[in-house]
Amino acid sequence: MHRRRLKKSVKISLVVTTLILTIFIFILSTYYFMLSPVNKKNNEIIEVTISSGERIIDIVNKLKDKNLIRSDFFVRAHLKLSRTDNLQAGTYDIKQSYSSKEIINMISKGKISTKDEINITFKEGINIRDIANVISEKTNNNESDVFDLLNDESYLDDLTNNYWFITEEIKNNNLHYSLEGYLYPNTYKFDNKDVSVKLIFASMLNQMDKVLSEYREDIESLGFSFHELLTFASIVESEGIKDSDRKMIAGVFYNRLNRRIPFQSCVTACYALKIDECIPKNIPTEYVSPYNTYLYSTAGNLPVGPVSIPSSESIIATIFPESHDYLFFLSDKNNVTYFSKTDSEHTKKIAELRQKGLWH
Repeated sequence: MHRRRLKKSVKISLVVTTLILTIFIFILSTYYFMLSPVNKKNNEIIEVTISSGERIIDIVNKLKDKNLIRSDFFVRAHLKLSRTDNLQAGTYDIKQSYSSKEIINMISKGKISTKDEINITFKEGINIRDIANVISEKTNNNESDVFDLLNDESYLDDLTNNYWFITEEIKNNNLHYSLEGYLYPNTYKFDNKDVSVKLIFASMLNQMDKVLSEYREDIESLGFSFHELLTFASIVESEGIKDSDRKMIAGVFYNRLNRRIPFQSCVTACYALKIDECIPKNIPTEYVSPYNTYLYSTAGNLPVGPVSIPSSESIIATIFPESHDYLFFLSDKNNVTYFSKTDSEHTKKIAELRQKGLWH
């Protein structure tokens, strides 16, 4: 009798255990199914915007309304079990091929939509007018927004307080533009076209800060202010066609500076007149301007400020120039640069290039 009861008890336990296991497997299977993608084959992007302070229940309902999750109940259960409560505000690109776990992970980590992101490229050697043009083309700002900021006294004061390499020199009334030469050329990424000019400038100035910081002691040992260093480097940038020539060109200008010979740089003459298409033979040189390095009154001095935004290569070339005795240089139509020690050698080279049809 006892054995029969024992067998019956074992049978009941087995049935109960099997039933519990079956229910557990069913719930687990249902749980994973309900968190699986709504449609694995549908990769169409559905945009979902979550506002700051929006409740989790409202976020989950929004996902359900857009048919991005199978079950709002199971998603809420998953959030509870995983102790996820930090869903972040933003606009997200979500697909039906994403599982609920992937969607929750995306929102909890703030992996917002990047479709509105923009890249803005500022090439080395361009000037503030070019920068203003690029900003007006790539963003919702106008060129006037750029120039207004450059003339904002309180903004310039903030810069001198926040950046070690920016001094009162940027407020010289003889400068065409206050931040010419200070904005580092590079490609920058921003959230959307509504980016402010101030934020764009901050990105460029921060990058210039990194470049100059690496050579701060070397620059100070030259005896130049950082404004003068950027002025020198901007001329090397605008005159040098190839990186391989820049240290040689810097050496020429150092020789002229030390011997109190005017730089006679056509790019400074063009910049003084705000001429962007610089063709030396068409540029007048006998006019008074603190930028015009053809004047003998500029001998032994740099122009009042930079004429372009220099690359790190030009900055490095200015800090570490090639040592030589050359005082002149020129380039031909094939962008080959020639260096001469005397004016007669320089004139002879021009005549030679003219004869060969290689002179500009």
